[in-house]
Amino acid sequence: MASFAQWVQGARPRTLPNAVAPVIAGTGAAAWLDAASWWRALLALAVAVAFIVGVNYANDYSDGIRGTDDVRVGPVRLVGAKLASPRAVRTAAVVSLAVGAVAGLALAWFSVPWLIAVGAVCIAGAWLYTGGSKPYGYRGLGEIAVFVFFGLVAVLGTQYTQALRVDWVGALLAVAMGCLSSAVLVANNLRDIPTDRQSGKITLAVRLGDARTRKLYQALVAVALATVIPLAWATPWAAAGLVALPFAVRAAAPVRSGRGGAELIPVLRDTGLTMLVFALAVAVALAVR
Repeated sequence: MASFAQWVQGARPRTLPNAVAPVIAGTGAAAWLDAASWWRALLALAVAVAFIVGVNYANDYSDGIRGTDDVRVGPVRLVGAKLASPRAVRTAAVVSLAVGAVAGLALAWFSVPWLIAVGAVCIAGAWLYTGGSKPYGYRGLGEIAVFVFFGLVAVLGTQYTQALRVDWVGALLAVAMGCLSSAVLVANNLRDIPTDRQSGKITLAVRLGDARTRKLYQALVAVALATVIPLAWATPWAAAGLVALPFAVRAAAPVRSGRGGAELIPVLRDTGLTMLVFALAVAVALAVR
């Protein structure tokens, strides 16, 4: 039986910035419209965190029963390492997604009912990433899905539930968060190219190959940070987002230098920190402008 610490590891806490940062960014965009609501932001945060934990457990379950994680370099997988039964991990995924759904229903109740449909699509996307008979994560579409769900949907959804509209500031922040969230997955899949290719998991990194995947990672980070230029039209204080640059440089260093395997694991953490620092700095700038 897996220990509590192993269950926490299985939830992949290094990916939590992918959930937290977009909500911060979306709340900053709502503050720009003078419509920030702390309790709606907390509900959106509950949705995002529960969903990302749910998708991580769902991936653990689906990859584990397929044998994809039998040989693994990255953080522990519960099913692949035989630390927990597939049924237990599947239950953890369902419970996490259900918690997110309940928080999402409450958020939709206080904003607009059609957001329930958006939540249903998010849950389907979470499960079908590596689950089902034809998982889209095995076809090189994972980065696109992450850009949409943890960029566009998370940021603009957060802004909309507070301000009941979205604008170009929110859209730019959605692009920035989507790029950085996708960069986390690109780094993860770059590390796993050898084992994914061996197991038949055809990620975008497997399709592009090592060299082009490294270029893609750096391009995504660069585009995200470059959004401070047009955001400066909203307020010059948005340039504060550049305080994330040192974190981005540190995150990209192993990618640029050609490191592989376990040496790429810190890239996920440092890219997540880049997201958090960027989102927080720009959100504060938009709020106090």
